[in-house]
Amino acid sequence: MDPLKELFKAKAFPVRDELKAVLKEHGDLKIADVKVSQLIGGMRSIKSMLWETSLLDPEEGIRFRGYSIPQLIEELPKAEGDTEPLPEGLFWLMLTGDIPSKENVAWLSAEFERRSEVGAEVLAVIDACSNEVHPMTMFSIAVLAMQPSSVFAQRYDEGLNKADYWDPTYEDTLNLIAKLPVIASYIYRKVFKNGDHIAPKKGLDWAANFAHMLGFEAPDFTSLLRLYMTIHADHEGGNASAHATHLVGSTLSDAYLSFSGGLNALSGPLHGLANQEVVNWINEMVEQIGTKKPTKEQIADYVNTTLAAGQVVPGYGHAVLRKPDPRFSEQKRFSEQYIPDDDYVQIVWKVFDVVPGILGGLGKVANPWPNVDAHSGAILIHYGLTEARFYTVLFGVSRALGVLAQLCWSRVLGLPLERPKSITFENVKDFINNNKNQN
Repeated sequence: MDPLKELFKAKAFPVRDELKAVLKEHGDLKIADVKVSQLIGGMRSIKSMLWETSLLDPEEGIRFRGYSIPQLIEELPKAEGDTEPLPEGLFWLMLTGDIPSKENVAWLSAEFERRSEVGAEVLAVIDACSNEVHPMTMFSIAVLAMQPSSVFAQRYDEGLNKADYWDPTYEDTLNLIAKLPVIASYIYRKVFKNGDHIAPKKGLDWAANFAHMLGFEAPDFTSLLRLYMTIHADHEGGNASAHATHLVGSTLSDAYLSFSGGLNALSGPLHGLANQEVVNWINEMVEQIGTKKPTKEQIADYVNTTLAAGQVVPGYGHAVLRKPDPRFSEQKRFSEQYIPDDDYVQIVWKVFDVVPGILGGLGKVANPWPNVDAHSGAILIHYGLTEARFYTVLFGVSRALGVLAQLCWSRVLGLPLERPKSITFENVKDFINNNKNQN
């Protein structure tokens, strides 16, 4: 058994036993009441999931196993000469609860490299797609094309004790995470670089090899990708891509089928596609104003025009957060260090100065602050990755770290099929009328 799997087993089995005891003794204890507004409004903020890898606080932002993003930047191992964390370290932390050593991360980088080969039949499926197909659609298709290699599916068909479901799920998780940069970069080079593919390079860490296969060799772009893969990895379990992965996985679908479901959720403009929407909105603003150096006054006018047209300002607002997203702040820190004079970055910062005041003045926006999507595209444009249709694929590669680490936990804890109860609108009206009569 490899060292990470062995450590995960040692950490997870006592939690599994404790969870069973808590369920037996306290299973009838109420945690939350559900309002009609929550039932109709997308189950907003209803506490109804167990999610081990991260927790989102409305004021402090995301915490991975208790660590804030600034703490992760400080404490996770880094590549020689770099200031940004290696995302392999975050995966280790999410799976085990422990900050890994440099030796742990070096082992995991090598393990991902060992597992990274993608079969020709999968690449042929990608090649069969027209370049008009959205890269996220190709990405989801490619993940499904790898599903026949699922260790879990094979062992389940052979007859697998449910106490051992976690073991092949772990194997699928590492295999899938290892291969994602290969298929994502293959899609990028196919669609945007005339199929001029770049082979992986031996001895690189997971994000560095991804940067290389995309065709970007600048050291600070590699640093950016390490940061990007870390901060986008997870955002507790209630977000759409995480919840979709968990829901599909709760049926005992394997990691490939489950993660493809998560990618399909991430593809929506109210979720991961928002980073593409932000870039499109900025491009339209630049075109209308006629300059890449707009003033704050010009930006304010354009924002008001956007709102007057009944549209939202993409990249602003969040379902849970009530302050600027720490992931936005870390990207701003990176930009201040490496590219403070970039035109698009300057626009993002000016929008940040303008939009919260406008949205806050409306009196009906709970969170007027920027989320992670408000900044990421501008940095990518600076380094030459200008193809906004690809941005959500980057998000998807990163999000795999969190949702698949949680899938391992869901299996080892024996979490059941997710099956909430739905009711009709007539039921809601009956409940309201009965409540009135009782009062």
